[in-house]
Amino acid sequence: MPVDRELPTDEARDLLALARQIATDELAPRAAEFEERAEFPRELFRMLGRAGLLGLAYDEELGGGGQPYQVYLQVLEELAAGWAAVALGVSVHTLSCFPLAAYGDAEQKKRWLGDMLGGEQLGAYCLSEASAGSDAASLQARATRDDGAFVLYGTKAWVTHGGVADYYNVFCRTSDDPRRGISMLLLDADTAGLLPQPPEKKMGLRSSPTAQIVLDGARVDADRLIGAEGEGLRIALSALDGGRLGISAVATGVAQAALDAATAYARDRRQFGQRIVDFQGVSFMLADMATGVEAARALYLAAARRRDEGKPYGPQASMAKLFCTDTAMRVTTDAVQVLGGYGYTSDFPVERYMREVKVMQIFEGTNQIQRMVIGRHLGAPSR
Repeated sequence: MPVDRELPTDEARDLLALARQIATDELAPRAAEFEERAEFPRELFRMLGRAGLLGLAYDEELGGGGQPYQVYLQVLEELAAGWAAVALGVSVHTLSCFPLAAYGDAEQKKRWLGDMLGGEQLGAYCLSEASAGSDAASLQARATRDDGAFVLYGTKAWVTHGGVADYYNVFCRTSDDPRRGISMLLLDADTAGLLPQPPEKKMGLRSSPTAQIVLDGARVDADRLIGAEGEGLRIALSALDGGRLGISAVATGVAQAALDAATAYARDRRQFGQRIVDFQGVSFMLADMATGVEAARALYLAAARRRDEGKPYGPQASMAKLFCTDTAMRVTTDAVQVLGGYGYTSDFPVERYMREVKVMQIFEGTNQIQRMVIGRHLGAPSR
């Protein structure tokens, strides 16, 4: 059922209506088939770009949509209710535009940002490594200067859009300084020595490829350095707060879809002469699910409004990511339970929802890391 939303403008309402229509007409009918085949829907991202949905959170003078973050996140939520992998892709692409939009110089933005925000170029974010996941500062991929260029060696792991992206934000070590030794370079997909590996075989989000990227002497001009040399860790960490809110919205959208599917089934399914929704055990479960979804939405929107107002929002982003993804895991599991044996089959989408949200408790910082972030904030001296 449609969500009753409070939106700031008529334009925002039109955007949400467009996102809902795309989710219903274009995404949901394709999701199960593409997931089964593990096929990436590249043309859908071009369509979303032409509809103006891939640059919503960026200023209009940069070529973006100029929308508040709270509006962009609700668009993500609507898309996720139709197909989580596509909404995840929009979130990752939006994240991949951040370094250039926030730290690039005027010439770099002029050259590359327009096609990124317009959706003609799809991005990937290469931060993690096999031995550097939650501890981003320990990454070992290295770039060395060579006659006006950088030459890169190493392996990046868990790269969403690995092998299908048009460009890669690559975080690599340019010195051994533990805090100022990481820089960010923007590499085109066709850069010699940038070698995507076969996609990981995953339990969910199969239509969204996740792969290692091997850097074997990949050479790029020095003008591909985004921000100052040694500023890469700062760029990476400042981008992650927004990315965590993106995942919060995606998780909430999947949870809403699971709630809707379970509610519709419970209204239609009859046992012992009555609808199962009329049994207290089922209705109480649905009530808890609905309450969790509403609370998740309220929490990520509260953090987004802080961001829109220019206030610090890092701890709130961690709280939202923690709560929204844990709630989505619980709601989708309960949706399978409401459907009983049918919920365990692929004839209904709820088993896919459950598989999809599991990883959302892991990426963009595991939920254990989110608890660490929140705990450190609570332990910090009062100002």
